[in-house]
Amino acid sequence: MRAFQIKAHTMRYALIALTLLLAACSNGGILLTPHKIEIRQGNFITPEMRARISVGMTRLQIQSALGTPMLSDPFHANRWDYVYRLEQSGAVVEQSRLTLYFDDETLTRIEEDPKVESKQ
Repeated sequence: MRAFQIKAHTMRYALIALTLLLAACSNGGILLTPHKIEIRQGNFITPEMRARISVGMTRLQIQSALGTPMLSDPFHANRWDYVYRLEQSGAVVEQSRLTLYFDDETLTRIEEDPKVESKQ
């Protein structure tokens, strides 16, 4: 009989603790939300790195200043794309694109999309 009473008290305390834990985790009916990690993809080009390149430079000089491009399409061998995207909590916070055009080995044109930043 004594063992049954101890088990009953233990079970009651466990049930009370579980109820309090679930109530503490509750947030407007949502018990738990998954953690969403920060995702960085592509080539992050700083203003200092961008300032180091100019029309007339060679592919090797560009690659030395900016690194390997994110996109180098074999069907558009005269074009390099440096793309960057930052995603936090499932939303795009920042993205940018720098496109370089070459004639043989020489940089002839630079196109860049302004950085798009979203405030959360």
